[in-house]
Amino acid sequence: MKFFLCLSCIRLNIFDPKSIAGRCIENYRGLGMKTDYSKVEAGTVFFAIWHEQWDANIHHHADQGVIIQVRSSSQNNEINLLQFNCFFLQPTYIYDPDGRSKICQIDPLTDGNAIGWSIQKLKTRLVEMIEAAGYGNIASKIDMQTVLNAIPEVESLARDKFKNSIQLVKHKRGDFIFEAGNIRFGLELRTLGDDGGLAIHVLTDLCGSSSHEYSEETEILAFDCFRIQPHYHYGPRNKNLRYYWDKTVVPDPLEWTLDVLKAGKLRQMITGAGYPDVAKDLDDDLVKKIIPGIEEKARQLQPAIKGM
Repeated sequence: MKFFLCLSCIRLNIFDPKSIAGRCIENYRGLGMKTDYSKVEAGTVFFAIWHEQWDANIHHHADQGVIIQVRSSSQNNEINLLQFNCFFLQPTYIYDPDGRSKICQIDPLTDGNAIGWSIQKLKTRLVEMIEAAGYGNIASKIDMQTVLNAIPEVESLARDKFKNSIQLVKHKRGDFIFEAGNIRFGLELRTLGDDGGLAIHVLTDLCGSSSHEYSEETEILAFDCFRIQPHYHYGPRNKNLRYYWDKTVVPDPLEWTLDVLKAGKLRQMITGAGYPDVAKDLDDDLVKKIIPGIEEKARQLQPAIKGM
């Protein structure tokens, strides 16, 4: 069974740790047996480590980070015992990911860094956790000294992948620019393989105004109103959290985007993208004044999408 999170359908504040903290969910389906990973042997068990990006309405939720799986091989059959999802927003760990699949939350406020917390539990509670996953026969055969000897390599790989494998994107700023105080909107028609459509970029200048040579224009939100796979990004250059619209309930992504802007939700979205200082200085009245111009230009460009 898969869970899908859609902001258009479920009003869950994914940026609030209290919305998920302290809960374990039975029958959560794991990621299965991924084959492209870094492997660290540890006797009876081995560790599989890789970077993963999840997209809302495709995966459980929009997030990315490093996954550490604890596996065991028996008669050419790999068993996925435990899984640690060391993600930005919703770090979790899963008992028996491909079977009973019990998922528990790692609370960033009390547990701290997800990789650090996971490594500590691998050092001190691995046997107990594998037993809780329902594999007591495997747990009884584990040599903890062999595991402890392997843990430094597991930690090094996990931290390296978290730092160097993050998936970010850099779009063009757009062909039509609308200034709104400390932010600006850029509109363009984009193509991406066989897909494409209208893109609305929300930009800001970091480290000073655009008149300063050391300032950097950064895209903080992006709405890609594509024909086939329409989606939007929180912080394309930060954590790049992608949400794919459910076209059944959002048949017109441009209309959805304009409604969000008109409803005054931009400040909340900018905060969620990781730019609270930009959100704090946002001039709501100025944004409201330029929305009609953005809408007019967007609707002028939209008919051209059919020919892309």
